[in-house]
Amino acid sequence: MRQALMSQVSVRIAREPAIEDVRSVLAEAYRQYERSFPPENWTRYLADILDIEARADVSELLVAEREGEVIGCVSYYPPGAEILYPSETFSERWPPEWAAIRLLAVDPSARHGGVGRTLTEACIERSRAQRATAVGLHTTKEMEVARAMYERLGFERAPAYDFHPAPTISVEAYRLML
Repeated sequence: MRQALMSQVSVRIAREPAIEDVRSVLAEAYRQYERSFPPENWTRYLADILDIEARADVSELLVAEREGEVIGCVSYYPPGAEILYPSETFSERWPPEWAAIRLLAVDPSARHGGVGRTLTEACIERSRAQRATAVGLHTTKEMEVARAMYERLGFERAPAYDFHPAPTISVEAYRLML
């Protein structure tokens, strides 16, 4: 059955009409982590997550669709792109030859069907086509399902790129060498 579900999922670069659908998927997908953040950090983080336009100049927004409905998304950053956080005072600085992915989200109603894996694999393919030497990403311990998927795909911890946006928040780096 999983194979049948996967054959119905397509990945493409998002176009303007889908942006509000993407924003809804992001909000629904990340809502479960709200209690993991101090309120002042959550408000800034959610604003950053939903600020698709702030990432548009340096990343590609990929969407996963099933039967014309957006069910997932991810921001893909080509090698050399700097990932800025408009609501924070830091940015991710990966080595310039690395690509990166950020804010992978799958609508809760579409989870466990391989949508996140399909989006991640699309980013890996783009990275290889652009001759990146690795793909970097950040996640947290609370994002257990995503971390397990990344590890199954061959991503390994890269602690040198971890960061701590608040005293109680630890963001862990992973990389996939290509």
